[in-house]
Amino acid sequence: MKKILFLPLLQMQSGHHQVAEALMDALTEHAEGMVIKKMELLSYANKALEKVITNSYLKWIRYAPKTYHLAYKHYFSDPSKTDYFFKGYQFYFIRKMEQLLSEEKPDLIVCTQAFPSYLLSKIKSKQRCEIPIINVYTDFFINSVWGKEGIDAHFLPSREVKEKLSTQITNENLIVTGIPVHEEILKNTVPIKTEGRPKILISGGNCGLGRMLHIARELKKSSHFDFLVLCGKNKRLYEEIHSWNLASIQPLPYLSSRLEMRQLYEEADAIITKPGGVTISEALRKKIPIFIHSALPGQEEMNMRYLETQHLVFNLKEGVSLEKQLLDTLYDDIKIKRWEQAMTAYHEGLELKNPKDIVQVIQQLLDGKTDRIQSLFS
Repeated sequence: MKKILFLPLLQMQSGHHQVAEALMDALTEHAEGMVIKKMELLSYANKALEKVITNSYLKWIRYAPKTYHLAYKHYFSDPSKTDYFFKGYQFYFIRKMEQLLSEEKPDLIVCTQAFPSYLLSKIKSKQRCEIPIINVYTDFFINSVWGKEGIDAHFLPSREVKEKLSTQITNENLIVTGIPVHEEILKNTVPIKTEGRPKILISGGNCGLGRMLHIARELKKSSHFDFLVLCGKNKRLYEEIHSWNLASIQPLPYLSSRLEMRQLYEEADAIITKPGGVTISEALRKKIPIFIHSALPGQEEMNMRYLETQHLVFNLKEGVSLEKQLLDTLYDDIKIKRWEQAMTAYHEGLELKNPKDIVQVIQQLLDGKTDRIQSLFS
């Protein structure tokens, strides 16, 4: 049996894990005779260090977001600066990566985070690895950490990213899949629309980050909408909203069920969220109007630039009534028409929309039949 190894970086349940699990479940559903395994590289290398880095990252983006954004922009937008940033500990992690490959002996590697891809590209450039590698991007841009040399296929978030990357590398297997979304979310059922006011889904990611509580407090007196607030693992946020005992604002705890999440998408008339790659991709695939309440520094701010440029989202302004902004957008035919056109362009740009088709590409790479991949999406 052939083995596929998925490589996120941290244990923290970010979009890197969600994308990996979406593809792993698709492989389990549509392919046979495979061993599929996911490993967090940093946890494998040094569990204590992984915890320190995770905690430091969360504190950094929460208490000093501007400095994080500046550091991210400086070091991860220029390959030479990226190499300089990783120079001090590159050797250690390359050694750990080679140790991991020796122990696991995968037949194919799927990177859903940039750093494992960076290391594998370095190893391949030294002819110390012949294993096929796929980069699966989880944001709407590609930072300079992602490895490019020696990568056998790239699952890309958009047509625009493909056009840009094609000027940098000659790899033919540049495939616009969108940021992969779990098949359970993609299932089409009859939308669950009930009588009464429009329903707005509010999300801040698994940790309930962003201006969630501030937004919820502002909507206490809403006279036009009902709100479903995804609190994630933020118990304080959930308990605060629950204590209000308002029929128009319903707090929801962390949801692990994708069926429940799909039902919420189909029930909602719009979503207010951060520009995280996975949540945005799910909302795009479900064709729900997207309002952005805030963006975490670094990746999300970069995502926001792309999404605004393509007219795929509506940016909420601070200091202006949130309910008024929702009304002024959702009932403005011109704004909604432009959004619908942007949505159509986004969906037309996807070369592989079905998880089953993505599995076929993975199988072709696993079997070494790279010459057949183009026929699947061209």
